[in-house]
Amino acid sequence: MNNITQRILVFVSGLFIMAFGVALSVKANLGVSPISCIPYIYSLRYPLTMGEMTIIFNVFLILLQILLLRRKYRLFQLIQLPVVFVFGFFTDFTLYLVSDLTLSGYGWQGLLCLLSCVVIAFGVFLEVKAGITYLPGEGLAMAIAETWKKEFGKAKIWVDSLMVIAGILSSFALIHHLQGVREGTIVAALLVGYLARLYSRKLPFFDVWLGNKPQEKEKSVTPVQVPNKKLIITISREYGSGGHEIGQLIAKELGFSFYDKELIQLTTEQSGFTTQYIEEHEQKLAHSLLYDLYEQNYAYLNEQQPPLDVLFLAQSKIIREICEKESCVIVGRCANFVLKDHPDCFTVFIHAGKEYRKNKIVEEYDLEARVTDQLLEKTDRERANYCSHFTGKNWNNAKNYHLAVNSSHYRSEKVARMIIEAVREKIPKK
Repeated sequence: MNNITQRILVFVSGLFIMAFGVALSVKANLGVSPISCIPYIYSLRYPLTMGEMTIIFNVFLILLQILLLRRKYRLFQLIQLPVVFVFGFFTDFTLYLVSDLTLSGYGWQGLLCLLSCVVIAFGVFLEVKAGITYLPGEGLAMAIAETWKKEFGKAKIWVDSLMVIAGILSSFALIHHLQGVREGTIVAALLVGYLARLYSRKLPFFDVWLGNKPQEKEKSVTPVQVPNKKLIITISREYGSGGHEIGQLIAKELGFSFYDKELIQLTTEQSGFTTQYIEEHEQKLAHSLLYDLYEQNYAYLNEQQPPLDVLFLAQSKIIREICEKESCVIVGRCANFVLKDHPDCFTVFIHAGKEYRKNKIVEEYDLEARVTDQLLEKTDRERANYCSHFTGKNWNNAKNYHLAVNSSHYRSEKVARMIIEAVREKIPKK
């Protein structure tokens, strides 16, 4: 069996399985997925089947792609047109297959709703692995991302949200009560992408069978190779605790290179990200749950990772390369985790009282406005979320470091000397 035949077989199987999952969600009667809610609602009002409405709606989405991209629209993507006809046929066929299925009780409805998400996600996984094309819903998100220079994950959330809103408005306008958009719609939005990513991690043999290039493991960090002994000191710090200044003092005393903001420029040069993007996104993650939802949308694209994941991996690679060449002090960037296999890496966490940190920030950045507790908590929470998401570790847990120091009790010079002494005792000079 040649490769293209294999891909077509997997793709068509994926379409059928997705359609079957949609049929199960209809029978669960707890709301269908965002992409299916509009065709479902209109099929309840007009004398057309859900499959026929699915075809009409997806053709409309293809037209929107063409209007948005205009000359940038690739004619090859018109292959979506026959695909939506096949998907529409499969939708009606699978609805016929489950037409005799009846459920009594909310519990059984909930179980069938969850099963539909599992089935839809497996169909999405097969569709993506086949790599032939994508359904118009994802195509519209890609067109929006390209037209307005947005990240695909955010564009996908916008598209799904607009479809749900349009479904709700259509439901009240056409059938005068809410139908097709319920708790099952939310469950599908949260669960399908996550499950598709899970299938991708757990079923790698599809990549082998289809000849896909292996993907770099998500958020993986290659163990550090140390041909020559280098001493590395990493400093994680609460906002305003003086970690940057203390790191500079340590580097100067030991004659080491110092990396903090310098890593931004190196990442810009090697990754293709702009300096502004890196400054706005590195070391911060406002809401882990929202980011998980945003991140899982990339399950709809083959061999593509969310930009923040790519940024983390790029900085991790740069940190490892630096540490193979020279002894240094590195501030932030989860360097303690990136270098967890480095035999001569000493990790430090610096914290301080709130009033000390507020005063330190005002002095360091020459601010006139008073620094609030909310600003401290927000910044620390972003750093903690970032660390937890990419390392699975608790950022401010002293057990994850060789040394934790309260900098508000000592001058920065004293803290730097304390750390140097601790390093010399833990990792004596060879």
